[in-house]
Amino acid sequence: MASQPPVHEPTPTPTPTSQRRQFLGRLPLPERSYLADALRTETVGGVLLLVAAVVALVWANVWPDAYQSVLNYTVGPSAPLHLDLTLGTWAKDGLLTVFFFVAGIELKREFVAGELRNPRAAMLPVIAAVCGVVLPAVLYTVVNAGPGGHPSGWAVPTATDIAFALGVLAVVGSHLPSALRAFLLTLAVVDDLIAILIIAVFYSSGIKFWALGLAFAGLALFWFLHRRGVHGWYLFVPLAFVIWALMHESGVHATVAGVAMGLMLRCHREGDEKHSPGEHIEHLVRPISAGVAVPVFALFAAGVGISGSALREVFTQSAPFGIVLGLVVGKSVGVFGGTWLTARFTRAELNPQLKWADMFAVSVLAGIGFTVSLLIDELAFPDDPALADRAKAAVLVGSLICALAATVLLKLRNRHYRELCEEEDRDLDGDGIPDVYQLDDPAWQARMAARAQPAEAPAQHTEAQPTEDRPTEARPTETQHTDPGPTRPAVEHRDEGRGTAP
Repeated sequence: MASQPPVHEPTPTPTPTSQRRQFLGRLPLPERSYLADALRTETVGGVLLLVAAVVALVWANVWPDAYQSVLNYTVGPSAPLHLDLTLGTWAKDGLLTVFFFVAGIELKREFVAGELRNPRAAMLPVIAAVCGVVLPAVLYTVVNAGPGGHPSGWAVPTATDIAFALGVLAVVGSHLPSALRAFLLTLAVVDDLIAILIIAVFYSSGIKFWALGLAFAGLALFWFLHRRGVHGWYLFVPLAFVIWALMHESGVHATVAGVAMGLMLRCHREGDEKHSPGEHIEHLVRPISAGVAVPVFALFAAGVGISGSALREVFTQSAPFGIVLGLVVGKSVGVFGGTWLTARFTRAELNPQLKWADMFAVSVLAGIGFTVSLLIDELAFPDDPALADRAKAAVLVGSLICALAATVLLKLRNRHYRELCEEEDRDLDGDGIPDVYQLDDPAWQARMAARAQPAEAPAQHTEAQPTEDRPTEARPTETQHTDPGPTRPAVEHRDEGRGTAP
């Protein structure tokens, strides 16, 4: 009888015998599909962000006068809402509103359909994000507590840039498993919420309550029209611009309007909807945010002079050194320590396919704080352009150190990550659903058994034929004649099975 070719089945995640909750486990299939779509766009945007940052640095150092003239070029009407802004301000206050609008939708979706909908599951990334904000701020404050310090920049090293982090992963070719990517994305979403709260509370001044009241009225109208099922970009885009302009005039940072509108969208499905309105709008706007808004902002924000003296000042002056220390040490230790302590005290159990070293590598990657850090930098030092430029250089240096360190740590485990990703994506029966989600499905088991059955049938027929139709003494001759027969179908079956062992 021909031997049956083995079918390679995905290894199921071990089920703990205790009642301890597992974290960084396999994502539900809908969440995994959404994550793959979102991270695909963010990865492309991250590469564009890296390119824009390099172009800005070259432009600002080779043609500094041309860079500054473009950055300070003023466009827009001066009345009635003082929108005669420089291109740099339009990028900072205008384009980043699109970025925070998408962040608001992500946050709303996380609360109603993602990791944050379950308080026990949400506890770990939320505490990790909070610790990843608090510790960098504390380190910066300690460094700048003495004479000559600049305590107003405490919030600069507190943000994680998910697009930049994914761009680094794309460049170095790291196969990070979906559970770690989901943790990084959830961490960044909570991080963005904390950042916008910091901006609204600590970096808003000269509040004009009439403009703020009208902005809230516009937000109420936005919510009402959306809940009534009114559609049409030609209605919502002008309304969103008016809300943004009023928020900008009020003295509250204009990006707060983006988050508020994102949070108002409905992100749960009703009836036979395939996608909620929030998911649909996010799918349309995310490429604009990741591919246009953030890279253009980086082009106008990352252009700082790089020289030996400037790099020396990054490590010798209190404000820039506090930023570097906050990003490299504060974010890494804060995120990892918050995760480990939460897991320990909630008796959560790490996915056995991963190690704490993987969690530490992701924590180091979270130290890449580019977009929001550059934004807070300009808000923290509005009256000292030279200090703001040194702080920007510190953000770039700190993010580069974290990117290089995370690359080394992830590369050490990249082979294991590749195996996990291949297992997550394997689809032997070609039905479009990864096999790891069908291990307990009788229909999938039947399909896999049917794939192996044709190789066994010819062998059974060959052995039975001499007994029923031929004399017994002819069996050796017949066996010798028919032995090659079953061998060919078995080989063909192995060639046809995708991913099967030979």
